[in-house]
This record gives sequence, structure tokens and C-alpha cells, in this order.
Amino acid sequence: MTPTQLRAYAAVVRCGSVKHAASQLEVSESAVSLHIGQLRKELGDQLFSRTASGLSFTPGGLRLASRATEMLGLQDITVLEVSAAGQGRRMLRVGASSLFAEHAAPGLIELFGNRAADLDVELSVRNPGSFAAALIERSVDIAIGPPPSVPNPAVRCRPVMYYKIVTVTGPDHPMAGSQPSPRQLRDQTWLLGPSAAADRGAIPTLLRRLGVPDNRQQIFQSHAAAVEEAKRGRGVAAALSFTVAPEIRKGQLVPFCGPHTGLEEVWHSMTLMDSNLTAPAELARFASTPRAIQAMMRGTGVNVARFKPSIHVTLWS
Repeated sequence: MTPTQLRAYAAVVRCGSVKHAASQLEVSESAVSLHIGQLRKELGDQLFSRTASGLSFTPGGLRLASRATEMLGLQDITVLEVSAAGQGRRMLRVGASSLFAEHAAPGLIELFGNRAADLDVELSVRNPGSFAAALIERSVDIAIGPPPSVPNPAVRCRPVMYYKIVTVTGPDHPMAGSQPSPRQLRDQTWLLGPSAAADRGAIPTLLRRLGVPDNRQQIFQSHAAAVEEAKRGRGVAAALSFTVAPEIRKGQLVPFCGPHTGLEEVWHSMTLMDSNLTAPAELARFASTPRAIQAMMRGTGVNVARFKPSIHVTLWS
């Protein structure tokens, strides 16, 4: 599967015919047909067929249509990045747990990025269980989040920041302000961010400790969205203490009391032992400084010129 073949297929999808695709690409129709035939042979799928009303795509053809666009976009970005690297710009690829990425990474990236005018930062959200593999495969330069459950000799792990998870709800919730038992907590509707679906981290640990069943867990697209639902009294939420402190002071959220309602953990940075890249080591050292911790807790946004979100392409066999 080559970029030329994918570009031909994407043009057919976009234009609705081989003829129009060939005209747009400024090649012959036979060249486009050859590329489509090669894709059909390699993938074992007809991809599309001609009908009286136009092209009819198979389920596999529709899947390839979206993936082709993603892969071609990734190719274009890579060309630009290689060109920028040749002009002296550096790229730092940061993998982070969803909780860290949402609440702490923006402030850290802003402050660290301002220290180096030649540095671009790419942030991707990853399952903490894949941190070591991502580092070894060189798909990220540094990972930040929960530490590995089993130390890896190829990975250097450093503590970054202590944080606390608290359980909160809205002031109108029947249990607001109480000291619930583990059983009472287990029976509540839990409003959760994406980190609840990870294999490691403070929130999954809290849920396992309480024995909260899956049917009591509602996972939202962000931790902030889950907390907003909790404000309305629709359940309880596990949240970073420093992110909900203003709402607690205003009475918009009420924390639960008791030994079962919170958890303290430490985010760690992970880099390869044998890495010769300076930027990951610099960020690992900088992330645990008082200035960096203040920036992470402040959580300001990142200038668009300094931050590059990662693009992921998943290939299924």
C-alpha cells in the first residue's frame, strides 16, 4: 500500500469516478485504475463497484476512504516536520495519561515551551499501560502519568507531582456533605472522565478499591464534563482536588468525607535510559520544579503556535 495508491483512491472517493479522479490528479485513467487494482489485490476487497447512480462502496471501501485521508494527512505533516527539523527546529513528543493531559499538561507545555523558541511539542493521550512500549518504539520521547506497576530496566522513572483525588457531588444530592460507607459509595452513579477506562491510575484504583460495578460507571469525553454533571446532582464524581477547589469554595460542589472517598498519588515522568535526546531529559527535570508545579495547577492554555496535537492512524488486519 503506497501513498500514490492511497492518493488515487482518495481522489476517486472525492470525485465520484475514476475519470474525474484522473483529471484532478493529472494522470491517465488507466494509471488510476492500476492503483485501485493493486489496492484491491493487496486488501482482498473490491472496495467499490460502478452502478447506474455512481459508485457503491463496500464496508471495507468506506473504512479505507477515511483511513486513506488520515494517512495522507500524516504524510504531509511528516514532510513539513522533516523540513522544519532540517532548519533547526526540534520536536518533543509527549505521551500522557488523560487526567494529566487534560488538567496539568497545558500549563506545563506553555511554561516549558517558552524556554526554547526552537521547540514544538506534540501531545498524545495514551493508556498508562502502553507507556513503556511507546517509549521503546520511539513513538513518544517522554511519558507522564501513573508510574509502571513493574519497573522496566530500559525506562527511567522520576516523580513529578503529588496530587489528590476527591469524591464530590452537587449540593442538592441526597448524600451531599455526608460520610458515606464504601457500600453506599458503591451504589452511587459515578460520573467519570476517560481515565476511568485506563488500566492504571488513581481513579481506576479508587473504583477498584470501592468495588464500583461497571453498570454504575458513566464515562464522559472529559473529566470536566463529568464534574459538570455532578454539579447538577446526577451522581458523584472523582476529581483532582486542585481543579474543583474553586467550585467547592463557592458551594457548587460538595466533597464527601471519610477515608474511602479520596486517594493520593504521584505523577511520574518516564524516559528511555539510553536516550540521547536533550529535550525529554530537560522536561523530566523541569516538570518537578516549583514553577512547573504551579503552572500545572494553574492550567493555562497553550499558544497554538507552540502546541501540535498528535495524529493517530490505526490499521486493522
